[in-house]
Amino acid sequence: MNLEVEKLLRLMVKFKASDLHIKVNQPPAFRVNGSMSRMKNTEPLTPEQCDELLLSLLSDNQRRELQENGNVDFSYYIEDAGRYRCNVYKQCGYLSAAIRMVNAAVPSMDDLMLPPQMAKVPEFQRGLVVVGGITGAGKSTTLASVLNVINKQRRCHIITLEDPIEYIFEEDQSFINQREIGLDVKDFKDGLRSIVRQDPDVILVGEMRDAETFETALSAAETGHLVLGTVHASSCAQTIGRILDLFPIEKQTQIRTSLAFNLKAIFNQQLLKSEIKSTPRIPAVESMFITPLIRKLIEEKEDSRIAGAVQQDTENGCESYNQTLLRMQKAKQISMEVALKASPNPDELRIAMRGISVSGGGIA
Repeated sequence: MNLEVEKLLRLMVKFKASDLHIKVNQPPAFRVNGSMSRMKNTEPLTPEQCDELLLSLLSDNQRRELQENGNVDFSYYIEDAGRYRCNVYKQCGYLSAAIRMVNAAVPSMDDLMLPPQMAKVPEFQRGLVVVGGITGAGKSTTLASVLNVINKQRRCHIITLEDPIEYIFEEDQSFINQREIGLDVKDFKDGLRSIVRQDPDVILVGEMRDAETFETALSAAETGHLVLGTVHASSCAQTIGRILDLFPIEKQTQIRTSLAFNLKAIFNQQLLKSEIKSTPRIPAVESMFITPLIRKLIEEKEDSRIAGAVQQDTENGCESYNQTLLRMQKAKQISMEVALKASPNPDELRIAMRGISVSGGGIA
């Protein structure tokens, strides 16, 4: 590996940076506590320097994939500096990269400050659990913490499909196989099609982005497996629509019925600036468990009422984003400004902060 790349990766450790960005005509930039900072007293990188830095990270197969697809995902490990998730891509005809540092140890739910209701997930024996959010929201880390609870508590077989592998699990009670897309299996679809023949009890699908992957995941959930996966969505209620939109109209009723009976929970996550000195960023998690009411709404195509049901069904662990943000702001985990900025309905949240709750379209 190019020594200059190793030097930059080690600087990530020194600066406690979550991400490193490399781009032509800019000095390297680090994301620290959520904010981007360019390296000081460093000349902008030339195209030749970017090529030298980034191509040194790639195998021959990865170089071919970069050439064919315009980007390539992979993981990288330095023995005394840690593990990194890398994406090298082309922009304006030049190479760029986003490199994320991955903690060596799988953090616990308490370490991540996840909501207590998420502790229900490792207790599920079968069904589908989905975690949504934008790229960089911590979805993979959240699911890794859930898997590690299962690993510590259950004698079962866990198989993961990841692109790339981030955390390497240390087996405890469970037997674990981790498969990396592009290295161990062609893609998520192929990996998931074959996974049910590998005797799993718990399946992690790093990203569910197409109809075939979702349908296979639902089929695995129907046949008694616990399936965990991530999607890109901005709320729990929107996740239902995002999944259905992957399928042709004539198939959506069938998928809707399968979701109603096999979904166990949907979570949606944002990473927010924290007011806690020891924790620069903290997850705000919207939680939706598939209660009888929500199952009925999914079946009867009453998707517009799901968000309201989440807000009302707190006894079963559901919690809307505004309820989450209000709880976190009252606990002084986040500022009022951060809460309002993250809220899908800041006017409603502002009223709730004044001690007035809004319910069913009226003020209660």
